[in-house]
Amino acid sequence: MGIIKERRKLNKAIRNAKTVFLMAHKNLDLDALGSQIGMNMILKRKKKNCYIIIDDRTHEMGVEKVLRELEGCIEIIRSDEIEEHMYPRQSKNLLIILDTNKKELVQSKEALDKIRQKLIIDHHDIGKTTIEDAEKIIDNKTSSTCEMIANLIEYYDVELESYYATIILSGIVLDTNNYTLNTTAETYYTSYYLASLGASAKKVQYLLKQNIEEYTERQKLLASIETLEGNVAFTKATSYTQYRREELAKVADTLLFFNTIEASFVVGKIGKDTIGLSARSLGNYDISKILEKLGGGGDATSGAATFENTTISKVEQEVKKLIKEAGE
Repeated sequence: MGIIKERRKLNKAIRNAKTVFLMAHKNLDLDALGSQIGMNMILKRKKKNCYIIIDDRTHEMGVEKVLRELEGCIEIIRSDEIEEHMYPRQSKNLLIILDTNKKELVQSKEALDKIRQKLIIDHHDIGKTTIEDAEKIIDNKTSSTCEMIANLIEYYDVELESYYATIILSGIVLDTNNYTLNTTAETYYTSYYLASLGASAKKVQYLLKQNIEEYTERQKLLASIETLEGNVAFTKATSYTQYRREELAKVADTLLFFNTIEASFVVGKIGKDTIGLSARSLGNYDISKILEKLGGGGDATSGAATFENTTISKVEQEVKKLIKEAGE
């Protein structure tokens, strides 16, 4: 419960604020959204004006379900609405950034510019592009940002409806890949606590249900796996298929379940002229060093990179070259 030790930093930031804006990374997942919703509940308990900034136009299935079911229950705004909701005194506005600490990954760069007081709550390691002008509560030993927020909810004894507890639990289940990655005794306890508040395992599975077409496309990526340097799995998509970033991430997670594999790298097209790379590690292989050389970001166990106006083959060559160098 590292975030509890940092509660004074959080309390000070919240106490001085009249209006709080919550923001996570682009391409929201259930950990990002769940942690925002949980933090929103904490702030409502403290009687703060609170707005969630979401600029994404499309969402993965679980996020789409939650946003649809909570329509009208939480205050969601876009970047171009920030100024009209700000408190007149600039110093009384606070931006809490959840589930990322990298400036290029946030939903709204405008929010970083417009709101001076910033606080990061995240479970990813800091890196070269970490937001500098912000207070930071970072616990990279915790499974997910949802676990961190659930710890706060318990500490502050916040009353939480069962559906909100379910959303937060789904973020933990997602980021641990059903308790197979980054899971500690604290993770199990936090899940138990959320279940005691009424979180439904059945509803979690509903939120995490997959699109059958997307699942089929991911299986194609598993047909061309290569093993590099004895313990690194690598696979690439064809140039004819476009994936969502989270689809590449799910394949990278899956590759870690194969015998002897310590790290995985997945390359695929994620936009008309954009190639994406998703990488994962069990912790014994530091993928962050490779990702940094590629202009990407992340920590020792999870990260990504993007490449513009290039080809999958060129990205493949560069990634394989760096993997080979890392193994020498």
